[in-house]
Amino acid sequence: MFTELSGDNASELNDALGRIGFRRSQNVAYRPSCADCAACVSVRVVADEFAPNASQRKLLKRNSDLVVSVCKPWSTDEQYALLQRYLHTRHPGGGMTEMDELDYADMVEHSPVDSYVIEYREPTRDGSPGKLVGACLTDRQGDGLSMIYSFFEPDPDVRPGMGNYIIMDHILRARKSGLPYVYLGYWVEGSKRMQYKVRYQPMERLGPGGWVRFDGENPGASPAPRAGGAVEGGPVPIQPRELASLFRK
Repeated sequence: MFTELSGDNASELNDALGRIGFRRSQNVAYRPSCADCAACVSVRVVADEFAPNASQRKLLKRNSDLVVSVCKPWSTDEQYALLQRYLHTRHPGGGMTEMDELDYADMVEHSPVDSYVIEYREPTRDGSPGKLVGACLTDRQGDGLSMIYSFFEPDPDVRPGMGNYIIMDHILRARKSGLPYVYLGYWVEGSKRMQYKVRYQPMERLGPGGWVRFDGENPGASPAPRAGGAVEGGPVPIQPRELASLFRK
């Protein structure tokens, strides 16, 4: 199921569709609709209530030196090279491994809504841009941040846990912007590849009756409480060290 996002009301339409389980790809909003199958479930993190566990706090501290920048949705050769390393290492044989530079540019730049590329770089002594070790194409919706696609350095010896760090960085950005949710896309029960998404609690999943709280082990959870309103504007600039300080117990 899909529809085109275009015109002056593209952002409002994307917001409304996002709340009922649609995702964006370039100028198209889509949602899986398979006969006799409802395995793909939309999930989102309740940003203001998230509290990291011990291992997540260690990960925040270990990566607090990263230089994080919110960039306009323009593709770069450096981003594309990192994406290719990530795909060929983490998802070999997948359809996206065949993307060329133009395909990647289309994915990033053809957005009719409020989008950003958030870059994560190694620090340098002289303040010049360091090595790019992570990036995420992100939409700012009326009620949260939607992580469209993230990728990172696949070598585990460089920055272990980078994918998890990017998610927690988005949770803090949403919280500081007054946005109640971070949308993580679809989750499939029993899929080991998607199990990482349920580490970020509290989490909500979209069911026939609306959004409900769940922990990944008990899918039929309680109804989700209503969230407060969002504030206007783009992602609030923050420093990576704020992650550890905000979540420190």
